[in-house]
Amino acid sequence: MGTITKALKLLNEFTSARPEIGLSEFKMISKQDKATVYRHLIELRENGFVEQNSNTKNYRLGPAVLRLASVRERTFPMREAVSKWVDDLSRQLGELVHLSLLQGDAMSPLYCADIQVHGTRVYFDEAELLPMHATSSGLVLLAFGSENLLQSVLSKPLKNYSGLTITNPDVLQDVVTTTRRNGYAFCDQGYEKEVFSIATPIYGKEQKIIGTLAVAVPISRQSEDKISEIVDALKSSSMQVSIALGGAIPVEIERIWENAR
Repeated sequence: MGTITKALKLLNEFTSARPEIGLSEFKMISKQDKATVYRHLIELRENGFVEQNSNTKNYRLGPAVLRLASVRERTFPMREAVSKWVDDLSRQLGELVHLSLLQGDAMSPLYCADIQVHGTRVYFDEAELLPMHATSSGLVLLAFGSENLLQSVLSKPLKNYSGLTITNPDVLQDVVTTTRRNGYAFCDQGYEKEVFSIATPIYGKEQKIIGTLAVAVPISRQSEDKISEIVDALKSSSMQVSIALGGAIPVEIERIWENAR
């Protein structure tokens, strides 16, 4: 892993739940020595990617991140393109819906919506990277993404997030095979206890998978009828979102969905 990559990976540790991180915590997270981490943070600070809280001396995301995010959305407005469909799907199902994009060997949330009609809801942090093996979104990417992505995930230890996470490579391979056969993925409490999720693929230009559309539901509302409703709605919405992003669902995926009816 190069120096630039090590420095930039520090930025991925910021989340809504952890907006500020101190030097010692960064050292523990990154498993690098303190001097190296400090040097990375100095470089990131000098370029505006992080700034320091003058009171706590902890680091937080800097103005350069906001500027680049603005440039990205202005020149390639993905959030604007997908928001209507994600919002509509949340209203239709009454559940949390999120769209996430492939980022390396993880998933980066792009946009989420929750109409909040239920007292019991799923908490979702848009700033948190989603693991491949522990989420329905990730399972879809492993099933329909490149073989290199699957092999990369299988070659590393599979972290246990909930006590019910898939940590056996052979089991993960079987689940990926099932996902390919169904055209969508289920994940039962793999990332968070008491949460069940379903995801379908999103395709961009040249019919290349670029992300996923997923619905997360508390276990207390899980039922066969609910699952069937979500799967049908996800298929339709995935087609619309793919078109909105300049792509289309491949014919072979549509055929799988049609045969499953």
